Amino acid sequence: MLTDEHYQNATQTWLKTVIIELALCPFAKRELDRGSIRFAVVRDTEVESCLLNLIDECGRLDADPDIETTLLIYAGAFARFDDYLDYLGLAEALLAEQGYEGVYQLASFHPDYCFEGAPQDDPANYTNRSPYPMLHLLRESSLEQALAHYPHPENIPEANIKLTRQLGLTKMQALLQACYRTGKS
Repeated sequence: MLTDEHYQNATQTWLKTVIIELALCPFAKRELDRGSIRFAVVRDTEVESCLLNLIDECGRLDADPDIETTLLIYAGAFARFDDYLDYLGLAEALLAEQGYEGVYQLASFHPDYCFEGAPQDDPANYTNRSPYPMLHLLRESSLEQALAHYPHPENIPEANIKLTRQLGLTKMQALLQACYRTGKS
C-alpha cells in the first residue's frame, strides 16, 4: 500500500514539473512558494464518504485563511475516468446545495483525463492529466482577483493546448510518468 507521502510527493512533483514549469497555471508557483497549498490524501473509496470529505475540506478552508487552495488526491477511488466524471458532477451539485457556489470552485484532474470529443492520445488532454484522480478546490474570490491582474486570462486554455501539442504526446507522457517515480516512498 502506498503511503500518503507517496501521493503528496507525486502530486507536488507534477505541480512543479508540469503545471508550474510549463506555465499551465500562471498562479500556481506563487501559492506553492508561499506554502498555501494543502495536499490532502483521501483514502475513502465510497462516493458518499468522498463527498463528505469534500464538504469537510470546504469547512477547513472557511476556518483557515492561510490555506489558499486544496488538492484532494483520491488514493483509491475513481480510477475509471467515467466514474470520476460522475463524482465530479455530484461534487459540483453538492457545493451548490451546501451554499458554496460562488465561494469555491472545482478544477478537475485525472490520469486518463480526456476532453469531450478529443482522441485519448491528444497531448492537449495533459493540461488536465495528473498522477492520481484529484479535485482542486479553489477560492473563487482569490481566483477572480488573480485573473483581474493577468493580461488576457481567456487565452490561457488555448495557449496550454498549443504548448502541449507542440511538446507532443511522448514528452507529456514522460513528464507524467516521472511523477510516479518521484512519489515512491
